Amino acid sequence: MNLFERIVRPTPRFFRRLRNIGIGLSAIGGAIVAEAYFLPSVLTKIAGYLIVAGTVASVVSQTVINDKNDDDYPPPDGMAAPGPNPLLDVNR
Repeated sequence: MNLFERIVRPTPRFFRRLRNIGIGLSAIGGAIVAEAYFLPSVLTKIAGYLIVAGTVASVVSQTVINDKNDDDYPPPDGMAAPGPNPLLDVNR
């Protein structure tokens, strides 16, 4: 299973919540960093950590799938796994 197939599969409920919390942390950190001129430097540094933690939590949570046989779940309609890239074919 490649990364594209993993991302389009259903995500468990807990990890959807964790993903949304991570997106919220990133948004809060981004808002604080945007107004960094008026805030203490310690708060700006903490906001940077919030952005990193929120982004990592969101990305990792999105790639978690149910631990069942992968052949039981075909890709969603209209979402097919990409084929080989003809531009990278060294045998042409």
